Amino acid sequence: MGKLNERHALVTGGGSGIGRAIAESLMSAGARVTVTGRRLEALQSVSGANAVAMDVTDEASVIEGIDAARAAFGPVQICIANAGIAEGASLARTDAQMWRRIMATNLDGAFHTIRACLPDMDDWGRVIAVSSIAGLKGLKGASAYTASKHGMIGLIRALAADHLGRGVTFNALCPGYVDTAIVTDNTSRIMARTGMSEADARDVMIGQNAHRRLIEVDEVADAAIWLCSDGARSVNGQAIQIAGGQY
Repeated sequence: MGKLNERHALVTGGGSGIGRAIAESLMSAGARVTVTGRRLEALQSVSGANAVAMDVTDEASVIEGIDAARAAFGPVQICIANAGIAEGASLARTDAQMWRRIMATNLDGAFHTIRACLPDMDDWGRVIAVSSIAGLKGLKGASAYTASKHGMIGLIRALAADHLGRGVTFNALCPGYVDTAIVTDNTSRIMARTGMSEADARDVMIGQNAHRRLIEVDEVADAAIWLCSDGARSVNGQAIQIAGGQY
């Protein structure tokens, strides 16, 4: 697969979960990595990475954060738009504040981050948005989240069309339920809402993955590393499912 030869990768939401796993895999592949997020302490625990506090919902914060990343490690050649939140509610229970909060982090955050990184990518670059299986299908009881993740895939596909013929690719990863703190938080919400046991509440999410197990973070990270490799240089504008066989 080839090494990444000290290319500079920026990973939003890089202090935990999928983002951290991707950041660590990128460093193992030879990249210099900047991790960003709102909690500096969590970012600083990612050994070997450059930690930059940044709020993806705030354009000024993103511009300032990416300028700081460039100052440390040079132009950003790999952009991983991973930062996101997962909140579920029916449309009737989704107020404007909740809708805007989800869109601001998931969709606006990807827009701000990619837009600020893209000028650094001349003849080579990799842009990867961490969407969700909910970006490809309707997720019951999560209309705002589903809409935000669909929007991320639309953004990626439009950018791929805009930049055809260059050495820059744009792709989305669409995992099912991944064994991260988000699943833990959702388990608690399901228990509170339904009175289910912890095991039964967790099984609600496990059952949504076709192979009936949670995805591990390394499975998503490995897909990201492949998309950054020369072997994936003709993979562009794709939404890659990592969900155990969903269609």
